[in-house]
This record gives sequence, C-alpha cells and structure tokens, in this order.
Amino acid sequence: MEEKEQFFLEIYNLGIIKFGNFTLKSGMNSPIYIDFRPIASRPDLLIKLSDLLIHEVPYYDFELICGVPYAALPIATTLSLRSKIPLIIKRKENKGYGTERMIEGIYKIGQNCLIIEDVITSGDSLLKTIIDLEKEGLIIKNIMSILDREQGGIENIKKKGYNIRTLFRIREVFKILKKKNFLKEKERHLIQFFLRKNNIKNIQNKRISYEEKKEKIFHPIGKKLIDITLKKKTNLIVSADLIDTKKILKLVSLIGDRICGLKLHVDIINDFSYSFINYLKKISIEKKFLLLEDRKLCDVSTTNCLQLHYGIHKISSWADIVTAHVLAGSMSIQNLNLPSNMGLITISEMSSYGGLYDDNYIRKALNISLKNPKVIGTVAQRKVDDRLLLFTPGIHFYEKKNNLGNRYIHPVQAFEKNGSDFIIVGKAIFQSENPKITAEEYRNAGWKAYENVL
Repeated sequence: MEEKEQFFLEIYNLGIIKFGNFTLKSGMNSPIYIDFRPIASRPDLLIKLSDLLIHEVPYYDFELICGVPYAALPIATTLSLRSKIPLIIKRKENKGYGTERMIEGIYKIGQNCLIIEDVITSGDSLLKTIIDLEKEGLIIKNIMSILDREQGGIENIKKKGYNIRTLFRIREVFKILKKKNFLKEKERHLIQFFLRKNNIKNIQNKRISYEEKKEKIFHPIGKKLIDITLKKKTNLIVSADLIDTKKILKLVSLIGDRICGLKLHVDIINDFSYSFINYLKKISIEKKFLLLEDRKLCDVSTTNCLQLHYGIHKISSWADIVTAHVLAGSMSIQNLNLPSNMGLITISEMSSYGGLYDDNYIRKALNISLKNPKVIGTVAQRKVDDRLLLFTPGIHFYEKKNNLGNRYIHPVQAFEKNGSDFIIVGKAIFQSENPKITAEEYRNAGWKAYENVL
C-alpha cells in the first residue's frame, strides 16, 4: 500500500488531476478531470506503473496485451515490454485505407488478451474495445484499470461477466491527497461536491424521465418538444429527405399523428415555395409536431446568420429548430438573431463511419452546446449531459453499414447504450410500402425502448 501511495503522489505532481468544469468522454459534466497521459513522458513512472499492474493481475495466463485507445496505449506498451507478452493495438475507428483493420498486431483466434484501461467512468469505451477484440475471436478474461471514478463503470463491466480490477479508486486517492495536505480548500470543496453529486455507485443507472429532463431544459422549444412527446407518446422524428413537395405532404398526412418532429433538407426540394411551407406549417400545428430544418450551418457567425434569415428559404421565418456544426468555434452560433421560438441543435457526432471528429472534438462541441442558451440539444452517438436533448440519427430495425458510409443502429441500442431522447428515421419509413404502418412500428419501438430504461 505504501508503494502505491508513493507512486500516486509522484504522478499527481505531473498534474494528472485538474479541477474546474469539464465534459468527459461519456458526455457527463464533472468538476474533476483525470488525465494519465503526462505519464507517457516519464519512462521511469511508466515502468513503476506497469510493475504495479502486473502484481494486481490474479493469475498470469494471458497471451496478449491491449490498451484501450489511446491514453492506455503507452501503459500497455510498457507492460508488454516488462512482461515480454505481445502487444496488439486497437484502433478507435477504421481509417478507410491501408489494411483497414481495427486490430493491429500478430494474434490467433482463441488467445487470451489482457485489456488495460486508464480511467473508468461509465465503461462505454472499454466495452467498445472488448466487443472489437471478441469479434476477432480473442478471449477476454481479465481487465486492469489504473483508476475507477466509482461512477458505475466497474459494476457495468462486471455485469457483463468480465473480471476487472483497478489500482486506485477515486475516494482512495482523495484520502491520500488529503492526508498529505496536497489539496487547497477550494479543491476539497469541489471533491465533496463531486462525491455528493454522483452518489457514487451508479451513473449507468436508470435514465431520467422526460418530465425530469424538462426541468433541466430552459429553452421554450426544448420544453415544447418534450410536451409533444409526452402527450403523443412518441420520440420519433422522421427525416423527409424527399425532393418533391407533393411527396413530402403526402408522407406527412400519413405519419403526422405518430411523430414529434419532421426533419427537412429544404435545399434539396425542387419545387420549394412559401405556399408549401405555409401548408406544411398548418399541418404541423394541427397534428402537433415541430419542423426541424437540417441546414447544418457550418460557417462563421455572420454567414450563418445570412443563411438563416435570407435567401429563397428564409429558414428563421418557419422552422422551429435548425441544426448547426460548431467547427468554426463557439462564436459561430452566437449572434444569430434567432427568434425566441426557434431552437438550435448542434452536430457533435454524426452516425456515419470514418468521420474525422474524435473524442476531443466531441467534448469541445458538447461544451460549446452547454454554454449557448439557444441550444436545446445535440446530435451524437453517446450519452450526453442531461441539460441537452440527445438526437440519434441512423436508426433502423436492421443494424448495418452501407457502402455510402451510413451506419444504422436499432432503437433499443439508441436508448439503452447511447441514452437517446429522440430517434431520427428516414428511408426506413418513407421508402417502405406502407409509411403509416412503418412509422407506427418505429414510434412504438422508440417509446418502449425509452420506458424500458426508466
């Protein structure tokens, strides 16, 4: 124990714990951020850490080592060198060139692989690594982490049937730091707040209800969307990616009673007109759903503002919600002169595979979203802060990828794994033989998936 304490104090001096307001990879907000990456610049500490990890493994029968990308990679590499056990490398995503493999290295089906993780919060990124390794025919018996934030991740992994051990737990390291007088008064208060807020055992617990979420959403359009959802018992948004107004109106007449929102791309409509918009708006009021223009604004603020208010579409005059990327930074979605009854949805992460966004970008996008009062929610493929509504595109009853870069997931996965609030379905409905029946099937599946995770 003394050796572990001394080691932790050494790495603490590298600045691995930061205090402030952070959005974690899981999408959750936290006053504490733990980052083990600075250890990579200290070979002596990497060696000490790998030796501590080896002593914690209950039995030494693994044939491969793999680190969860990317923070755990230097740790796993050092452990491989110290133990002389081969290393394999897990990619975060298929790069689309070269071998296009997710797992790099030499291995055989049936080999036992030890997984190394740096910090466990919800356990989601660890589970992704497990799934990819098992797809390759590898056996996962043991997992080692450096630190458990005690927010349900360990319990989540154990429920899946895996053995997992950790060098440190968050309460334990706080006690060490307090005993050695390493903490300032403000930091002690932040720690106490963190421990109280999380009620530490259970972040993966049941999601909050729409009623509870409504209390956290301050924008009137966000609240209105939740009210519609509760009244109609639907979290289904249909993406009407059609180029003919008659087809859009015919689709809406069939499915309007089953949706809470209709998503449009007005710039693809060949015969766009204000009479069409006025009629569509009338139907949306009668059947109680919102109009979402998927414009994906992606320029500087002044240009975004012009695209919203001017041109032939004049989006701000009729849309309830508009989407925007934040590639140009937080200022790009400020000063847009949005009407008070119009909300903004940011694009933090798309449903396509091979995208250029990474976890660092997604965290920054979520932070920008939380700080802008016009933002009601975000598009992402992961859990996000409860102050944001989560919209999940790429929904299909048959999980699959296609050769156009699209990736589809089932409504159940959207709610159980990603913590979704709203599912977005397109071709599966408007290309079906009977859109009315298909929309009801997706409405029912989405609502049941929501109720089952409460």
